[in-house]
Amino acid sequence: MTTPSRGLSASVIARYAAGSIGTGGFATLPGLVLAIYLTDTLGVAAIWASVIIGTAKLWDVVIDPVIGGRSDRSLALTGSRRRFMLLGALLLPVFFVLTFAVVPGAGPAVAGVWVLVAFVLAATAFSLFQVPYIALPAELVSDYDGRTRLLSARVVVLTLAILLFGAGGPELVKAFSGTADGSLTQTGYLGMAVVAGVLLGAGMLVAVTSAERGPVGAPPTRVSIASFYRDGLAALRGSRPFRTLLATFLLQALATGMMLAGAAYIAKWVLRDPSGTTFLFIALIAPALVCAPLWAVISRRTGKEWAFGLASVLFGLAALSLVLLVWMPGPWLYAPVALAGAAYAGMQTLPMAMLPDVISDDATRNGPGRAGIFGGVWTAGETTGMALGAVLLTLVLAATGYQEAVAGQTVEQSANAVAGIVLSFSIMPAIMIGLSLWALGRYPLRRVDIDGTAAASVDASGDVR
Repeated sequence: MTTPSRGLSASVIARYAAGSIGTGGFATLPGLVLAIYLTDTLGVAAIWASVIIGTAKLWDVVIDPVIGGRSDRSLALTGSRRRFMLLGALLLPVFFVLTFAVVPGAGPAVAGVWVLVAFVLAATAFSLFQVPYIALPAELVSDYDGRTRLLSARVVVLTLAILLFGAGGPELVKAFSGTADGSLTQTGYLGMAVVAGVLLGAGMLVAVTSAERGPVGAPPTRVSIASFYRDGLAALRGSRPFRTLLATFLLQALATGMMLAGAAYIAKWVLRDPSGTTFLFIALIAPALVCAPLWAVISRRTGKEWAFGLASVLFGLAALSLVLLVWMPGPWLYAPVALAGAAYAGMQTLPMAMLPDVISDDATRNGPGRAGIFGGVWTAGETTGMALGAVLLTLVLAATGYQEAVAGQTVEQSANAVAGIVLSFSIMPAIMIGLSLWALGRYPLRRVDIDGTAAASVDASGDVR
């Protein structure tokens, strides 16, 4: 297993952080454009779009614990998690492009099945990279604040990736569509996917090199796939810190997933501004870039859990204020979106810095070797939350009478449909944030728990691990 080190080099930090170009890009683009691609370009009804997105992400819940267990076995056999990360980095760009490569002229039914199959394969490739990637920080650095520094660098790159893909993706679709009226075409989405796929793969391949080799352990005993699910359930049952942190992050992923999927609909039907999606992402990410290091400073003074709670409260209040769009649509929304962006930086940095603490706490109590299992369950929860956010949005659209369309077709949405878009962008995410704060209040680990464990490890070994 890779030996944790207190003194990470700048090179390792930079290479690890580069992986968030891939993880941030894939988390952003499908959540942003996939639903509206299905409903407004391929002509798939909103209710079926929810089924497609939900089914693809349900597959993540099935496969992620297996990948986590296999990653732990690979670490024991080879001393590194590189094999799984490399496979995911190579396959994801291919399947991502295929998701947006529906054969022109295919009807909504055929197009929907095509997207479903390709997106399931893309999600599988993403998990091959993401699960071991999440497990790495617990193996790269051992101290409480060191993990925050490592994950702060990652979140800076993550926010840059969200800005790059979130603001640039829709612009690429428009550029490749090449239509005089700004309408979006299948060719536009395909061009966007090719450019984005190259960037996704490049960032992930750089991050593969941060998974340095450690000593090779004894070959693990052969186990069944069912054992990985048992191990995942055991991790949840045996670690209260993990249960509470995962519940918090899942609920917040649900909130941000709804807002992410709704941004394109807000721009199109509330702001009536084709460039609104780009400006929304700039308003969200510019403050996040500035505030990501600030949340690390705050957490050193207050503890990660208190800083995380503060960030969550600010995000929830910003989301709640956006309900006024029902009566007063206008550019004023960029101010609360900017506040949400500042808070979002903390909501990403802090739980990701707390997860290695949870893993090391479990290793102290139950022995090492389960980081991949924790990473698999975490990724399943995160992707489930983000996917269910998009699913809930499309269900609300279906319930409020949203009218789907194919490329080039002109439709008008009812007042009820527009109100449904706004509620999915404001009150519903705020409720999820409120529930997440209840879960976070039950998180038990503090700085003394983690630094005490690290000190004990030094005393036992005679050296800093």
